[in-house]
Amino acid sequence: MWDSETESVGGRDYRNGVLCSSKHNVKTDGFELKGNSWYVATDIPSDLLVLVGDVNFYLHKYPLLSRSGKINRVMYELRDPDLSKMGLDDLPGGPQAFELAAKFCYGIAVDLTAANISGLRCAAEYLEMTEDLEEGNLIFKTEAFLSYVVLSSWRDSIVVLKSCEKLSPWAENLQIVRRCSESIAWKACSNPKGIRWAYTRKPTKVASPNWGDMKDSSPSRSQQVPPDWWFEDVSILRIDHFVRVITAIKVKGMRFELIGAAMMHYASKWLPGLINEGTGAADEGSNSSNSTSNSGGSWNGGLHMILAGNKDESSSVQAKDQRMIIESLISIIPPQKDSVSCSFLLRLLRMANMLKVAPALVTELEKRVGMQFEQATLADLLIPSYNKCETMYDVDLVQRLLEHFLVQEQTEISSPSQQSFPGKHYDDLQRSTGPNAKMRVARLVDSYLTEVSRDRSLSLTKFQVLAEALPESARICDDGLYRAVDSYLKAHPTLSEHERKRLCRVMDCQKLSIDACMHAAQNERLPLRVVVQVLFCEQVKISDALATSSLKEAGDSQYQPMVSNRKTLLEGTPQSFQEGWAAAKKDINMVKFELESVKAKHLELQHDMENLQRQFDKMSKNKQTSAWSSGWKKLSKQLAKNTNLENQNIGPEHTTAADQQTRKTPRKWRNSIS
Repeated sequence: MWDSETESVGGRDYRNGVLCSSKHNVKTDGFELKGNSWYVATDIPSDLLVLVGDVNFYLHKYPLLSRSGKINRVMYELRDPDLSKMGLDDLPGGPQAFELAAKFCYGIAVDLTAANISGLRCAAEYLEMTEDLEEGNLIFKTEAFLSYVVLSSWRDSIVVLKSCEKLSPWAENLQIVRRCSESIAWKACSNPKGIRWAYTRKPTKVASPNWGDMKDSSPSRSQQVPPDWWFEDVSILRIDHFVRVITAIKVKGMRFELIGAAMMHYASKWLPGLINEGTGAADEGSNSSNSTSNSGGSWNGGLHMILAGNKDESSSVQAKDQRMIIESLISIIPPQKDSVSCSFLLRLLRMANMLKVAPALVTELEKRVGMQFEQATLADLLIPSYNKCETMYDVDLVQRLLEHFLVQEQTEISSPSQQSFPGKHYDDLQRSTGPNAKMRVARLVDSYLTEVSRDRSLSLTKFQVLAEALPESARICDDGLYRAVDSYLKAHPTLSEHERKRLCRVMDCQKLSIDACMHAAQNERLPLRVVVQVLFCEQVKISDALATSSLKEAGDSQYQPMVSNRKTLLEGTPQSFQEGWAAAKKDINMVKFELESVKAKHLELQHDMENLQRQFDKMSKNKQTSAWSSGWKKLSKQLAKNTNLENQNIGPEHTTAADQQTRKTPRKWRNSIS
């Protein structure tokens, strides 16, 4: 397996990874396998049966006692010289590791490889094959092979760390995992120009981890090594070992962009469906099936297997493994803003909600999404409600993300520190924040509202709260918000007049474009008051546009007289604009006519009211005064009137008979009354 020269450690010869003992206690030609049993090829009959799992080893006591402190202690504790059977079910590495250890005890040459060294090292520790029993025992030789051969090789470090997955906690206690992780981290952080060892190239198509199918790439001196050369090799590791490697790489000072890219590559391997790169459902299914057959462990990979599979024990195990992967990835995401894409974070958040990840980690992930919420897309925001909510999509989640974004924006505005973000990164941060980021988020929220408004179970309050979450300065134009309002009205035809007015308050009619105004003027779903406001705003905009164009033309030709009438102005406008203006003008005239009619009716009712009030006052006065007093008042008024007439008629003495008759008549009436 090894391409290097013969390794020599402390005067002991490894001869290309072949390990043998210098002492031969029992002459043998090797081991023979018959069924599930191993026999020593020798003339001496076996006197000890060792059971390891479901495999039987028919061995001899003396070679094992001379090298294994564990077997020595068991024999001594049992105090049975005739003991012929022993069980070692908890031996790390299983029958394969014990076979190699037993061969070493018999002096048979053992081929050490990166695939078996970790199991053999743990088995030697379990069997207590120390230097106290014999110099150059198995612990010393396996430890030397690990330190001087395995850890100096990139490929072997990966293989050994992969083989430690079934050796917990022995491999962890013996520091094999830590040393391999450190070795991988040092090599991953090295300058790509100085890499001369073989590494695995990235496949053209995303597939499940399978070490046997990977192709090596040995870079030549003229070949340029990409910065992400180590992604494919590291992605075969189990999630806990991957976390150890990434943690060690962080300590070494790797760029956070590369760490984030490595995490995304790992997620694409072990969480199919999390990152879709244009592949269909069939491709995802084939990837998952390959992962199931090739991984060889408890992990079977594949998000769709949980969604489409039966609720049996295997699916629960898969869900548990996926939950552990997601929680681990969330815990090691670099704190920098653009270390991973917002799309990746939102897809991770979708799976976290579906698999019921720990709430604290979900909250932390939501804050990370809020840091770069302006990079999100509508497709990533359409996260279903997994908590049996009344709505189809998780609108509350988007509301929380928006709140985190606004808090982050306010924090960056209130306490900008250029020292914390030196150079180009600070400039990029400044460009990604501020008004531009809020405008992008406003357009995203408007599109999201338009999409979720079709859900009839979406309440008006949730719609209104999400629409009004952003400040007014975030929207220059409210056309997107108008589309969302119109879509909500279309999906909820049973709204009352008050609810429709409340809904329309979220948009500003003055921020609507001319096209949106023309559509709103003919929209029967909008309240009449909103239509009037839209028509007024449209008329103002058209008047301003016409005035601006006329002033511009007057400025271009100073001596050219201004346009004489409105007809000349309209002739220069497009036909669609003229038709829209004519329809709007017609609607305005109709509204004016209705207003005039209402006004006339109001005046008429007011006049009738005044007449009724006067009659009522008159009747109330008549009731207050008696008929006798009112009669005397009328009589006094009449007497005063007659006295004035007499004073006017006194004059010349020549009077006619008719005048005398006129003067006598009142006296007779007065005498008769008295």
